[in-house]
Amino acid sequence: MPVSAATEKKLCEAMARLLAGEPLHTDGALTKENLAREAKVSHATVHRAEDILAEWDARVARPVLRTPGEVSRDETIAELRKQLRDAKQQVTDLNGKLDALASVTANLYSENLQLKEKLGRRGAVAVLDGGQQ
Repeated sequence: MPVSAATEKKLCEAMARLLAGEPLHTDGALTKENLAREAKVSHATVHRAEDILAEWDARVARPVLRTPGEVSRDETIAELRKQLRDAKQQVTDLNGKLDALASVTANLYSENLQLKEKLGRRGAVAVLDGGQQ
């Protein structure tokens, strides 16, 4: 459903103000949301104004240019995220090993108690010669 002529006029005037850097109702950023605010219409209304949107897209360039500093920052962030993923995986692996060792320790403790109990029932402890001469 296209917009009315009055709404189209509001959007054209708002676009002209934004592109000229003379906004009345926004911070002047060249966004479709600001176009709606500047024209005092809803965001949905802007998206129904297909002709206006086509003109907006043609006139508002959106190069995704990053400065060398931003590129470096993004690369650093990516590397740190990789290191964090690796560290989390290492922690997960070590926790698994720790759980396994805890189970082995509990089993050895239980066996040790059972052996002490058997030994206690038999009486005296025999000392074994350690092979010393």
